[in-house]
Amino acid sequence: MDMILRLREKRQQTWEAAKAFLETARDQDGLISADDAARYDKMEAEVVNLGKEIERLERQERLDKELAKPVSTPIVETPGAHVQEDEKTGRASATYTQAFWDSIRRKNFIDVQNALSVGTDADGGYLVPEEYEKMLIDKLQEENFFRSLATVIHTGSERKIPVVTGHGEAAWMEENGLYPESQDTFGQISIGAYKLGTAIRVSEELLNDSVFDLPSYIAGEFARRIGTKEEEAFLVGDGKSKPTGVFPTADLGVTAANTTITFDDVIDLYHSLRIPYRRKAVWLLNDSTIKALRKVKDGNGNYIWQPSVQAGQPDTILNRPCYSTSFAPELAAGNRPILFGDFSYYWIADREYRSFKRLNELYAPNGQVGFLASQRVDGFLTLNEAIKALEVKAKA
Repeated sequence: MDMILRLREKRQQTWEAAKAFLETARDQDGLISADDAARYDKMEAEVVNLGKEIERLERQERLDKELAKPVSTPIVETPGAHVQEDEKTGRASATYTQAFWDSIRRKNFIDVQNALSVGTDADGGYLVPEEYEKMLIDKLQEENFFRSLATVIHTGSERKIPVVTGHGEAAWMEENGLYPESQDTFGQISIGAYKLGTAIRVSEELLNDSVFDLPSYIAGEFARRIGTKEEEAFLVGDGKSKPTGVFPTADLGVTAANTTITFDDVIDLYHSLRIPYRRKAVWLLNDSTIKALRKVKDGNGNYIWQPSVQAGQPDTILNRPCYSTSFAPELAAGNRPILFGDFSYYWIADREYRSFKRLNELYAPNGQVGFLASQRVDGFLTLNEAIKALEVKAKA
């Protein structure tokens, strides 16, 4: 923790030094020489690299805490005393959990008790135990930051959800006059379920090693692979065999004249969002766009981008949190490189549960066993006006 704090302080100091250098290097026209530009880029690159190192150390710290947890529960009860516990059933039961991992680890495993029958899916695999499901979801949220911004719901089948498409209004009225009729109008959005899957290979030697933590390995690989594809779809998906992304569906807030984003462009985008949505609004853009915004100042000469100096807190633009993603469109003509809004209005619908299936023969020539891991999920923006986009004017 001390190292992370020192790196954050160093990152802040480096950024302040970079800003000061940029000010002293400008000529009377506000431009800088090629040598000074190269020196500034080097300083800015150090700010970026320090940020990445901080993220790595924070992930390492989370993993250390996870691995430091006890692998068994200590005996704390009085010998001979019997505590009555609620017996769990279905996928939450200890019997199901044991049978599930036996079927994953052992070739030709036969479930004599038929405990897995409650978790059989349509593709011949088995739904994961409930506790492990929670672990997978936690891992997914670590890999796919967008889940922490959006609203996540769980569905068992296709559903239609009512959404507000128009708002009613109050009106001034005469004493003893009739109340004006004005009401919200509603539409409907259908929640579907798109299948996302991956094949994870594990060597037979590792699988037969009782020390090898198979559940943690599969959870990590599942989250890394599935989380990456989820994030891409939630941001820029076209709705064809995948969720519909937030970048294509957000309302247009402002159109920039060219790829040189100005303070006026950013402030116009900020104020294009209605006040109720600004309270929880954040910025979403990629690293190259953030790099461009680092050089933008407000009307008082202050840089609008500021690095975070507190662990667990994101950097800010105009004092609102900003999140970087490689899937945000590039800063180019015709693209939407920046979003600003309340992303809780983007809904992620998890259908049913995650499923695993063991493959014994497919990778046998390589001495490996395969595991098919899949989930069904949908995503969509329920209220377009809650998020505004900056669009760069297309070339004529």
